[in-house]
Amino acid sequence: MNRESVNNIIKEYLPEEIGLQETIFSAMNYSMLAGGKRIRPILMYESYRLFGGNEKIIEPFMVAIEMIHTYSLVHDDLPEMDNDMFRRNKPTTWYQYGHATGTLAGDALLNYAFEIMLKSYDLTDNKHRVIEAMKVMATKAGVYGMIGGQVVDVINSGKSIDMATINFIYNLKTCALLEASMMVGAILAGANDTEVKNIEAIAYKVGLAFQIQDDILDIIGDEEVIGKPVASDEKNDKTTYVSLVGMDSAKEKVEQLSNLAISELQDLAKDKMPDAYNTLKKLIEDLINRDK
Repeated sequence: MNRESVNNIIKEYLPEEIGLQETIFSAMNYSMLAGGKRIRPILMYESYRLFGGNEKIIEPFMVAIEMIHTYSLVHDDLPEMDNDMFRRNKPTTWYQYGHATGTLAGDALLNYAFEIMLKSYDLTDNKHRVIEAMKVMATKAGVYGMIGGQVVDVINSGKSIDMATINFIYNLKTCALLEASMMVGAILAGANDTEVKNIEAIAYKVGLAFQIQDDILDIIGDEEVIGKPVASDEKNDKTTYVSLVGMDSAKEKVEQLSNLAISELQDLAKDKMPDAYNTLKKLIEDLINRDK
């Protein structure tokens, strides 16, 4: 699975831009098609294949995880949050459509994600797996996951915070959705509880490496490549992993976490789908060297 294939699946589920509420459909679609690595749906799909999954049941969940991720970015960009006007070299949703519509577009994407996930219920005889997968998505996206991490991040903006708080924020704000991606893939394919727990632990390491790399790129990244202004953490008085331990230690941590994740994935992938393992391994390795 690659980014183009994910984009084609996403387009199948986007709302048609008609009716009196056409503006919200337009803003939703604008947000979803603004670009992005699509790493979460790809991780989900390859985790699904790793455990032998081969049904279309995975596709609504792939779209849903990207909608949840996108809605979080739409809200992150709002004036009362990060106040960013550009993302991926395009105007952010609120800047393009106005503050109110930008806020509502994020709300709409979150709600629509759950509507879409429910479509999987009619695509499989293993309906209990759909419910279990939706439980994971709801928890990891909510106050015990991404939103919880975002809240702690916001209330500590401009404050000096310690590593324990940074780890708490990163674990929930970033790791939670990556954990959901890989866990949902495993659950829908029929993985047992131990396997799901193991893949959650792998995804946690991937997520933490991903977020620390984001901190690094906010300092040394190329604005044209990243597609948004650099030094936004400094502008918003945010304590980050880099500001606490330094650039060299941060880079070492990214490599350490990535290597641990690959090692654990290799152990988990024994007697499973080798091509899915190879794709997952490459995705994790790319985190070390990515420049956007």
